[in-house]
Amino acid sequence: MSALIITKDNFETEVMNSEAPVLLDFWSPRCGPCQMVLPLIDELAGEVKGAKIGKVNVDEQPELARAFRVMSIPMLTVVKGGKVVKSAVGARPKADIRQMIAEFIA
Repeated sequence: MSALIITKDNFETEVMNSEAPVLLDFWSPRCGPCQMVLPLIDELAGEVKGAKIGKVNVDEQPELARAFRVMSIPMLTVVKGGKVVKSAVGARPKADIRQMIAEFIA
């Protein structure tokens, strides 16, 4: 299973109105570290239960990048109850990414 593709069109439904916490990966195809993280995000989407995993292409979704004040990519953000509860910038190992979301799963 791959991660949800988050766009301005589905953002409200998939992220802001989500009952479950949502891990968002802000990335770009032109970013080397982003390319290292993307397969991990897709793997986690199939492994993590009780949360949503999504990815936001900042080149295609500049409005979302601005709304989350993305200054560097990759940027990982956890949203729970419509609020940002955790963020990290830069490539991370899979275990660290899993831990970011795990602490917010009920």
